[in-house]
Amino acid sequence: MPSSVIKRYLYDATRQELVIELVSGKSYVYEDVPREAYDAFLAAPSKGAHYNAEIRDVFYFRPLNT
Repeated sequence: MPSSVIKRYLYDATRQELVIELVSGKSYVYEDVPREAYDAFLAAPSKGAHYNAEIRDVFYFRPLNT
């Protein structure tokens, strides 16, 4: 997954949580992310652009202490 914004990601389908780690080192947990939203993220040609447009300001999030 080459991305200039996202270093790695992990989806927990049971909890509907999407963890995004940015290249800056910051990590966030996005809550109540339906499987369809995660599938769209996976299919996006640009993970960073999709994250910025469809996830970042759409779903409630909390910082993840790493």
